Amino acid sequence: MTEFRARAARLAARTADRARRLRHDPFVVQTLRSTAAATISYVVALWLSSEPAPLTAPLTALLVVQVTLYSTLTTSLRRVNSVVVGVLIAIGFSAIVGLSWWSLALIILASLVVGRFVKVEEFIPEVAISAMLVLGVTQVADTAWDRVLETVIGAAVGLLFNLLLAPPVWVDTAGDSIEDLARRMRRLLLDVSEEFTGAPPVERAAARLHEARRLDNDVAEVDAALRTAEDSLRLNPRVKEGLLHRIMLRTGLDTLEICAVVLRVLARSVTDLAKVRAGRRLLPEPAAVVLQETAQHAADAFVSYAVLVTALDSRSAEAAETRLAGELRAARSRRAHAAELLLSGALRDPGHWQLYGALLAEFDRVLDELDPEHRGRRLMEELDRHARERRERRRRLSRGAGSTREER
Repeated sequence: MTEFRARAARLAARTADRARRLRHDPFVVQTLRSTAAATISYVVALWLSSEPAPLTAPLTALLVVQVTLYSTLTTSLRRVNSVVVGVLIAIGFSAIVGLSWWSLALIILASLVVGRFVKVEEFIPEVAISAMLVLGVTQVADTAWDRVLETVIGAAVGLLFNLLLAPPVWVDTAGDSIEDLARRMRRLLLDVSEEFTGAPPVERAAARLHEARRLDNDVAEVDAALRTAEDSLRLNPRVKEGLLHRIMLRTGLDTLEICAVVLRVLARSVTDLAKVRAGRRLLPEPAAVVLQETAQHAADAFVSYAVLVTALDSRSAEAAETRLAGELRAARSRRAHAAELLLSGALRDPGHWQLYGALLAEFDRVLDELDPEHRGRRLMEELDRHARERRERRRRLSRGAGSTREER
């Protein structure tokens, strides 16, 4: 009986964890929201449009409803703009020519060119699609304006859907991605540091280098999740300090991206050292152990830094900053000791002093990037840049409003 209860408890815990992940999965949320918005827009279009099957409305809602409110708003405007432009082009062509192969070619060419100039971006093909569909029917005027009405209905429903039911804020998802990246970097640095105390073959050292190069793909995936989080913070009524959250996450990822590049260079230095050592010990014994300890502290600092930049409350941020500061102090102390030992080894065997110096310089770069003071300077620089851009936009708007009043 006790074993049955334990299994039931584990099953319930796994089910709850799976349900929590589904609720925080952008794909699941996007699927449900798009389905609901498309269905509602179709029902509304049945009431307002004269078409028996106004499928343009749910199609527009599907294309308009995005994961974030900001992207939904911008997509709605571009979508409606593209359809209206296509309809106007079709009306103009229908007054002059009918539907034939050469008129179809002309309307497609004109629609794609005009779509480029009206800046509908990814909806340029939609301009041509709207024009072709309208041109291909008999009652051009009625069908054209019905299509415009359906498009407006779909866009309005999609926009109101996100205004009334604000999309989730994807900061937690982006934060988890940043922390996962930091843990992968930690694991890689620990794997590379294991070679310091041995005599690794070149093939194994090169395999570590390939792993470090694959970090670029991980950074790209995290960057995509972060862009979604940044958009979710814009124009979202749930968020009061969206700009600060965006800057903290963005600067944090930028720092980890720089550290990933340094890790790749570090793995390359280890590979070069394995080549020249040709099966002998990679580093002198005392220096190898101390440099490995340096790597262990630096690897733990990756995770502490990621927790610091993704913390949503001051208590968690202060605890992470304290851990980070301690790990950086320990890493710098062991790095200084390793430098003394490597200097002694370089004096006895000066042929490898360049590679010894490269290892130390790469650790220096990592520790400098993770330093909280460096992060503070980056945050202030980004905040100042955004403040300057905001002032510049206000200045341009003021000049535009002033010139408009003068013309009147």
